[in-house]
Amino acid sequence: MSENVEGSSGLARSINWKQGLLVALGVPMLILPSLYDVAGILWAFSILLWTVSVLQGFLQNTAYGEMVTVFPKATGLPGCAQIVFTPEKRKTKYDKGKLLGAFCAWAYWFAWTPVVAIFTILMGDYLIQFIGELSTVDPLFVYILLGVIIVLVMIFLGSRGLSGGALVGLILALVAIVPLIVILGATFLTGVFDISNISNSILPDSWGWSGVDIVMLFGCFALAQWSACAWETAAIYGPEYKEPGRDVPKALFACGIICLILYLFVSSTVFGSLGVTGVEDAGYATLVPIAKAVFGDIGSSIALILLMAAMVLIIQTGFLGSSRTLHSMAGEGNLPKFLSRVNKRGMPVMAMVVVSVVNLILIMVGNPVAILAASGVGYCLAHVIALSAYVKSKSDPRFKDLPRPFSAPKGWKYVAIILVVYELCILTPCLLYWSVEVYSFQSVIIGLVILMAFLPIWFLTQRNNNVLDTD
Repeated sequence: MSENVEGSSGLARSINWKQGLLVALGVPMLILPSLYDVAGILWAFSILLWTVSVLQGFLQNTAYGEMVTVFPKATGLPGCAQIVFTPEKRKTKYDKGKLLGAFCAWAYWFAWTPVVAIFTILMGDYLIQFIGELSTVDPLFVYILLGVIIVLVMIFLGSRGLSGGALVGLILALVAIVPLIVILGATFLTGVFDISNISNSILPDSWGWSGVDIVMLFGCFALAQWSACAWETAAIYGPEYKEPGRDVPKALFACGIICLILYLFVSSTVFGSLGVTGVEDAGYATLVPIAKAVFGDIGSSIALILLMAAMVLIIQTGFLGSSRTLHSMAGEGNLPKFLSRVNKRGMPVMAMVVVSVVNLILIMVGNPVAILAASGVGYCLAHVIALSAYVKSKSDPRFKDLPRPFSAPKGWKYVAIILVVYELCILTPCLLYWSVEVYSFQSVIIGLVILMAFLPIWFLTQRNNNVLDTD
C-alpha cells in the first residue's frame, strides 16, 4: 500500500491511553452550554435525551475505535475518511473521493473548533456574574479579551506536546470536575434537590407529539449529540498513541463510561434542583444558582471559579483536536501545506494559530448556542461521511484484509449504515429546522458559509498541487 494510504502524520508517538483519556476528559463539560436550550423545549424529558445520546455515542464510537486501529497513522475519523475515500492512484487533481474525505475532515474540524469560542463566551458570562463591576462593561469586550488570553495560553501549552497537555488535564480534572460533582452532589444533602421538579414537569403542557414536536425533539437530539457523543475525540490522537491498537479502545470506552454517568447525573441534578422556572431564570449559567443555594455567596464563588477551570479543560480538548484535524488535512494535500508544519516537539503550531484566529472571529457572534447549533450541522455531516468510511473499509479490497487490532462485533457495519441514514435523513434536517425556529437564520447561515467555504479553498489547493498519483 502506498505511503499516501498509510497516511503518515509526522506527529510524535508520546502518550498512552490514560493520557489520551485525560486530554479528552473535558467532554462531560460540553453539556453545560446547551442544558438551558434543551430543557426549555423538553423540560425534564431532556434527562432521557442526554442519556440516550451518550448511548448513541457507544454505537458510533465502537465503529470508530475499530477504524482508527486499522489506520494507526491517521488522525482520528477525519484522517481515516480521507484515506478510505481517496483512490490509491489519482487520475485527476479534482478527484471526487478525495474531496468527500476532505469535506468530512473539514466538517469535523468545524464541529470541534467552536468549542473554544463557545466556552470562552460561557466563561465570560460567569465572570460577569462574579464581578459586579463587569456588569457595566460591554459583554462582547469581555468575551474578546478573555478569548485572546485563552488562545495564547492554548498555543503555549499545545506547542509543548500532548504529554504536557495530559498533565494539565489531570490537574484541571482534579480541581474542576471534582468540584462539579461536589456542587451537584451536595444538592441531595442540603435538600436543594427535589424529585417533584422532575416528576411534575416531564414535558411542557403544550406538548402533543405533533409533527412539529417530533421534529423539534430530533433537533434536540442533534444538538445533544454534539456534546454527548463527542468522546470520540480520544481517537483523534491515534497517531500519537504509543500502541494505538491497545490504547485507542481503552481511552474511548473509559471516556464513554465517564460521560454516561456524568451526563445522567448533571442533567437530572440541575433539573431536580432548579425546576423549569429555575432553569429559565439561570439561562446559560445554570450552575450559579445551585452553587449559591448549596454553599452561599463565598463558597459558591470558590466553587464556580473551579468550575471555570473545567471550561478551560474542554477548551483545551477542542483546541488540540481541531488543530490536529487541520494538520492532517494539510498533510493529505487538502489544505495549504503550511498547516502541516510542526515544531521541534512535533506539534502543529501553525494549525493552532489558524484555529485561534477563527475562534476569535466566532466569539463576536456573542451567543454560545447559536454557534453550537451551526457547528452541530457540521458534526452531523462528519458522522455521515465517517460512518460511511467505516462501512467502505469493511468491504473495499484495499482495506478489508488489513489487521484490525480492535474489532467491533460481527455485523457492526449494518449498525453503521442505520446510523448514516439517521444522521443524514433525520438529525441534520431536524437540526436545521430547530436552528431556524430558535435563532432565525443566524445559525444556519453561519454553518453553511463556513462549510461551503471549504470548496474554493480545496480546489485552489488542488490546483497548486503539481503531483498526481498516476504511476
